[in-house]
Amino acid sequence: MDKYTHLIKLSVGTESVKTLAAWQTGRAAQTADGLPCHVTRMWPKREAELLNGGSIYWVFKGMIQCRQRVLRLDEVTGHDGTRHCALVLDPEIHRVAVSPRRPFQGWRYLSPADAPPDLSAAREDDDELPPELAGALAEIGIL
Repeated sequence: MDKYTHLIKLSVGTESVKTLAAWQTGRAAQTADGLPCHVTRMWPKREAELLNGGSIYWVFKGMIQCRQRVLRLDEVTGHDGTRHCALVLDPEIHRVAVSPRRPFQGWRYLSPADAPPDLSAAREDDDELPPELAGALAEIGIL
């Protein structure tokens, strides 16, 4: 089996999967070819593993709630002239089983074994639960 890894990142500035999707349709969040991206200061050291099937798992209000496949990494220059990394993402957002996550800064690597599973097709269109309720249900093993 090919070796790959994921990233996990707090979604700053968006409150839910729905607001993340809406923000990514804006021009400021897209590459020249129209794909959504997230710009970060650091370049992933495990680039080859990330690009070999990895995703970014988004955390909203202490809960992992969705993921997007990472398609490529583009170099971008910040306003101050420094090199940054644009994580170019698949526009399709996959909702995942809600999983609590403690606060952290930046992004972290997430092994495939520790990644929450995607929701089944039957649950993909479920309404989002309030984060507090989703967290409480996840803690007792219902979600």
